[in-house]
Amino acid sequence: MKLILHYMKRYKRLLFLNIVAVFGFALVELGIPTIISDMIDQGVMRQDETYLMQMGLKIAVISVIGVCGTILLGYCCAKISTSMTRDIRRDVFAKVQTFSHSEMNQIGVASLITRTNNDAFQIMMFMNIILRTALLTPVMIAVSFTLTITTSLKLSLIILSTVPIIIGGVVLVGKISQPISERQQASLDNLNRIFRENLTGIRVIRAFNNDQHETQRFDAENVHFMRQSKRLFKLMTSTEPVFFFLMNLAVIAIYFVASYMIDSSSLQIGKLVAFMEYLFHAMFSVMLFCLVFMMYPRANVSAKRILKVLNTETTIHNQPKNMEPDEKGSIQFEHVTFVYPDGEEAVLKDLSFTVKEGQTVAFIGSTGSGKSTLVQLIPRFYDVSEGRVLVDGVDVRDWDLGRLRDRIGFVAQKANLFSGTIEENIRFGKESATMDEVIHAAKVAQAYDFIMEKPKQFQEKIVEGATNVSGGQKQRLSIARALVRKPEIYIYDDSFSALDFKTDAALRRELKKEVDRQMVLIVAQRVSTIMDADQIIVLDEGRIVGCGTHKELLKSCRIYHEIAASQLSEEELEYE
Repeated sequence: MKLILHYMKRYKRLLFLNIVAVFGFALVELGIPTIISDMIDQGVMRQDETYLMQMGLKIAVISVIGVCGTILLGYCCAKISTSMTRDIRRDVFAKVQTFSHSEMNQIGVASLITRTNNDAFQIMMFMNIILRTALLTPVMIAVSFTLTITTSLKLSLIILSTVPIIIGGVVLVGKISQPISERQQASLDNLNRIFRENLTGIRVIRAFNNDQHETQRFDAENVHFMRQSKRLFKLMTSTEPVFFFLMNLAVIAIYFVASYMIDSSSLQIGKLVAFMEYLFHAMFSVMLFCLVFMMYPRANVSAKRILKVLNTETTIHNQPKNMEPDEKGSIQFEHVTFVYPDGEEAVLKDLSFTVKEGQTVAFIGSTGSGKSTLVQLIPRFYDVSEGRVLVDGVDVRDWDLGRLRDRIGFVAQKANLFSGTIEENIRFGKESATMDEVIHAAKVAQAYDFIMEKPKQFQEKIVEGATNVSGGQKQRLSIARALVRKPEIYIYDDSFSALDFKTDAALRRELKKEVDRQMVLIVAQRVSTIMDADQIIVLDEGRIVGCGTHKELLKSCRIYHEIAASQLSEEELEYE
């Protein structure tokens, strides 16, 4: 409940109004039966019309107060519960924004979506009920039972004998339902994961004709979720008929005893009517309390899942030291070693090199040699395990993350576009970019021609998942997005792989014109893409095995020569 109390404190005024509304509601619900009792015993029995008119006026006034209290209670409950849910989702989203790849993998994307949506919704539903009943039920139970005792002690003993049975049953249901709720939410995580994988990988699934397999996989998890939900709902719904059965038994016993008391004149009819009203409110309040208690395990599971996200320690801490750069235009790797948080063996081992202002440095090597991991250390997607990465002479861990990443134009290995127009996707790199800058970036990235062929050109919509553009078009738009911000550092993480050789050559030719004093880092598989780089670094199993220009490496680095030989003709190699 720490999570709920933490967010509830933000709405103290509404909570105060909620309390006022609860007492107004209780006044009506318990005050009217008392007045009706007096009307029967003193007004009706004595045929006193004046008294009946006075009591009727009181009921009218109390009813108006009750209506106002009910409206205020509903408003406060809705406002607090929905506002709290909004705050929880906002804080979870903000926390996830600080996560590195390690924390993302630890919790899982599908689970994060479930926690943000479904778990927050469960807390909202629980809060909406608890705000209506948390104060109301104790007040109603205490006052109702007090009034029943003062009305008739003998009849009250019948009610009190059923209460321990009901409370004991509710406690038992609560203990049984908690593990079921945990399994239900975990199953919902899996459902989201499978559904998400199926949507994003639909082409692969169809290409391998595995639709049936995916359907069976989804159905299996869906059935598991259904079974857990069915068990939970059966458990919850079985309590209500049992409760009403016990209540009806108590009512029968009360009427049986009351008939003898009325016959002996030890109980008046008006008192019996009032007693039954008090009994209804007392037992109904107990039922509401039981409902809250039964919902608590499920809400508690959701709260714990959200707290786990909010309390997760991020491995990337933004602790800037407000240090001014010692030197402008340099990137240095000093004896860098990196091990993934969930890994055992180092992916990068004792790397040292320098990129100077205006230089283009390329990285090449076999698959799994650590090329992409290396460039991801510069914008601090991960932190080094040993050594230092310096930008302008300052350790990247001492930079403010915002300032550091503002200096970088990063084009990821997997091109990712967002739902919206082409213009909006390019402006994602620089929101304040003018239309001329957007067009220029598109031209340099060789995206202008295909954009102009679209019916709405720059206003053409990119659908979810960018399925209405090709892989090469996605890469070119991603490059334009980086170009438009005109950063000090360009990082291309295998960003030319989907381009044909002609487009690749034209793009590199235009990029050269854009680069003046900027530093360019290129991860590539194609030798033709990096032949003109000022420096090529060859990686093998996380170590630097070669460094130099294309011509130098052909002579001095066996691995580079093998890569080049697999891609270039003998004439090209000999010419080089």
